[in-house]
Amino acid sequence: MTETNGPALWASALPRPTAETHKHSRGRLGVVSGPPLRTGAARLAARAGLRIGAGLVKVFCPPDAAMVLAPALEAVMLDVFNDPLDLERLSEPMDAVVIGPAAGVDEATVLNIAALERTGAALVLDADALTVFQGRVDQLALGLDRDDVATPHAGEFERLFPGLLAQKGREDAARQAADVLGCIVVLKGDRTVIAAPDGRVRINDGAAPWLATAGSGDVLAGMIGGLLAQSMDSFEAASAAVWLHAEAARRFGPGLIAEDLPDRLPPLIAQRLDAAPGDA
Repeated sequence: MTETNGPALWASALPRPTAETHKHSRGRLGVVSGPPLRTGAARLAARAGLRIGAGLVKVFCPPDAAMVLAPALEAVMLDVFNDPLDLERLSEPMDAVVIGPAAGVDEATVLNIAALERTGAALVLDADALTVFQGRVDQLALGLDRDDVATPHAGEFERLFPGLLAQKGREDAARQAADVLGCIVVLKGDRTVIAAPDGRVRINDGAAPWLATAGSGDVLAGMIGGLLAQSMDSFEAASAAVWLHAEAARRFGPGLIAEDLPDRLPPLIAQRLDAAPGDA
């Protein structure tokens, strides 16, 4: 089943806090940072997760990155991990965790992902967290489930599934990848494809060309993570985040940089929450 992605499909599922809601009940999101000179991606993802509504967002970083991150974070919290067991312990209270943006293409990332898989948090795997499994997609699939989301662009997809895009086309390739991985797959591009393991597919038409800028994918990963942390279904969360991401870029227009995107989300979300069900 293939649908055109849009608010009518998922607006009713957007998180709606009440007067009794507090920061922990709004959802706790973790974001794993890379080393000292690679912290920007985690900061972008964390801010996006906070802007899209997660009540508590925390960046987890290696010790040598802490002094770089600490002056750059305000509402986003910070914790240091020394090894995968540390990361597992810190991530236990999290509802969702984003890993991959500038994480490093090495075995440390593989071990960190395995640690996160033991926590039960919903995972968003992006960038390095996908590339590091080149040639061993079966290993990646072992630890994933229906609550998790993988967000490859075409190059990362090709590393995981060589030749599949050329053979099947974007829609069928994403559907097959979701089946193999057992998780939601967001195949990014000018027509982003959101695919679920049960065969459902949504196509997000009309992507804004202004999204072709460094860091925009990190923001999308944080947006998906922020919605997952609020207990939104993973297929709906991915669909909503992809549409909001593209719409925020379209409305901003020329000159967009990734840092602009998170602060464009509140009015878009408010509009969707205020719309009558048939007008979503």
